Amino acid sequence: MAEIRSPVSLVSVEFEIFGKVQGVFFRKCTRDQGSKLGLKGWCRNTESGTVEGVLEGTPDQVNMMKEWLRYKGSPQSRIDKAEFRNEKVIESLSFTAFGVKK
Repeated sequence: MAEIRSPVSLVSVEFEIFGKVQGVFFRKCTRDQGSKLGLKGWCRNTESGTVEGVLEGTPDQVNMMKEWLRYKGSPQSRIDKAEFRNEKVIESLSFTAFGVKK
């Protein structure tokens, strides 16, 4: 008897990263890591000195990116805090790639 598999679920989560994350290629590295993991979404600098954005992908992809955002970042960054908000299951992706907004 064949195993019945449900379609892979997709999730979306907003993030904001605090610390030394501007002027240290954090957005570029975030875009590169998000693309490498197959995520869709975006990131941008904020006026308050943080980096914010949205991640969309499978739960595994999103969890790997959350770990990267919490503990790794760009080589010269210093991550003091990572906040994740509004995590939800989505039916389809809203973005076609992972990009950097100005």
